[in-house]
Amino acid sequence: MPLPIPSPRTVLFRLHWALGLTAGFVLALMGLTGALMSYEEAITAFANRDRTRVEAGDRVPLAPSALAARIDGQAGGRRANVLTLSDDPQASVFVRFARDPETRERPPSVYADPYDGAVLGPVRLEAAFTTVRDLHRWLLIPGGSKGWGRTITGACTLALVAFLATGLYLRWPKIHRWRIWLKPSLSRPGRPRWWSLHAVAGTWLTPIYLVIALTGLTWSYPSFKDGATWLLAGTPERAKPARPAGRREPSPPPEAGAEPALDRAWAAFRAGEGHEAGLVILTLPGADTKAIRIRWLPRGIDALSARNEARYDAATGALLATEHAADTPLGRRIVENILEVHRGRFFGDLFALLFCLAALSMPGFAATGLTLYILRRRAGARRKGTERKAEAVATGKKPQRALT
Repeated sequence: MPLPIPSPRTVLFRLHWALGLTAGFVLALMGLTGALMSYEEAITAFANRDRTRVEAGDRVPLAPSALAARIDGQAGGRRANVLTLSDDPQASVFVRFARDPETRERPPSVYADPYDGAVLGPVRLEAAFTTVRDLHRWLLIPGGSKGWGRTITGACTLALVAFLATGLYLRWPKIHRWRIWLKPSLSRPGRPRWWSLHAVAGTWLTPIYLVIALTGLTWSYPSFKDGATWLLAGTPERAKPARPAGRREPSPPPEAGAEPALDRAWAAFRAGEGHEAGLVILTLPGADTKAIRIRWLPRGIDALSARNEARYDAATGALLATEHAADTPLGRRIVENILEVHRGRFFGDLFALLFCLAALSMPGFAATGLTLYILRRRAGARRKGTERKAEAVATGKKPQRALT
């Protein structure tokens, strides 16, 4: 006798709970770590509040080249790579160092005094958040981004998309009423209560989880990232155009003893667009660098998606190109700020909080899903026991105890 063919609903239901018993627990861990990282900057700033402030007085900030040189002199062979500067005269400088050429690991970041270059100390909690980030991205499995961890988290992100699709299909009501969709029935006892909480909360959070999943896939699958870039911003060659600063003849090399190109670029920036800048991220030129990169946020704005950028010649300090967030198409802004979209900050502080709460809810879905699975198995076992007893009474045989 051929086995009955399960209905599509049964197949999707089994897929949903099978993924829940496997990928669901990985997603719960990713949700907890993601929620923690969504406020990494605020937590780090609070933990380092004694190192983020300096006494300004009448002191004059050092030029970038002198500041970097003094920091390098205290860094034991490390080289400053990025300086984050503020228009606040009492703010210290956040310093990131270049990666080690052999291990490709980045040394710990530090805070420094912008007036004399004195290193104020390393960034507290940076190592802890690095561990949290590695746990989030590849579960601390050896191999990092090239190991099995990235494969597992990528597959679990795909499972999140499957959760959303199958969950909506399974709870699609025959009668469409907003109360059925959006209001949980917590007064019902037992399994119906847990199912209502699980399903209604999932419905509310579906748009957020969809954004989290689709943006997360760009780190797991390069082909998906290329497709998203093409869809939102055009071809990769067109994904990040720069606005030239006008036709410029090649500049002669600087004379001996002349002001460093970095300082000339900084002076040109401060005299031009820099007077509107509140936060500046200055990438220092390296041996093979052709451009000095200056990214900046206007005063009063802390959203990283509003970054503007100017690039200067690393040999002469002449302006090469500028780019403003206000002039950038929305699709390309999304591509360039995919991390900010992933954690909700691209849409504002309120959405960032909602994304954080949604990430914190992932363990709740794993817990309620597991509870529903256990209750369903128990109900099935009781139903089978009742059926065996009824069959025994009908046949006059003594019922057999089920083996456990």
